[in-house]
Amino acid sequence: MSGVYARRIAVLAASAALAATTGLLTAPSAQAAMPTPVAASTARTYLSQLTVQAEGSSDGYSRDKFPHWITQSGACDTREVVLKRDGTNVTQNSSCAAVTGSWYSEYDGATWTAASDLDIDHMVPLAEAWRSGASSWTTAQRQAYANDLTRPQLIAVTDNVNQSKGDKDPAKWLPSRAAYKCTYARAWVHVKHYYDLTVDSAEKAALQSVLNGC
Repeated sequence: MSGVYARRIAVLAASAALAATTGLLTAPSAQAAMPTPVAASTARTYLSQLTVQAEGSSDGYSRDKFPHWITQSGACDTREVVLKRDGTNVTQNSSCAAVTGSWYSEYDGATWTAASDLDIDHMVPLAEAWRSGASSWTTAQRQAYANDLTRPQLIAVTDNVNQSKGDKDPAKWLPSRAAYKCTYARAWVHVKHYYDLTVDSAEKAALQSVLNGC
């Protein structure tokens, strides 16, 4: 793991701890959307800088090695923060659970009014991250990654669409909604670049194809 990334993840972990202890409720919800990924031109540059190598093994992988969802503030965990951020007219009960609201799923264009119909997708899936370098991280670093509200890594989407994506990379899965594919590729590259994760050749080609059309 590079020294630059080690410093980044240390700062991220410290920021997450600070948010949990100081009650920063307004920062995530004020965005009203997933953080904007880098522009297509920047994403193309970032993609060219990523290390290309075959995916590593899934041996030893478990979602439990990426602790989520952690408490962000008060009774609110990461899932509830994202639901509040990504929804419209969302109200929460005393446990921070979303009880009313409306959510537009960017992946498929569906609109939902029950939070139970939404999954919080990790843009770069946890298993994909594991095979791309996260297997060597500490549990604290993987926790910070799995709950990252600063990068374009978490988004509320239709649950069965998220389940169909699974841990597939863009060579094997892209959103069915054509208008979102550029944003998706930009976000994927943004996250992989920030965390110094690798890409395999098919994944890079698929991303390059999408970004070239943005």
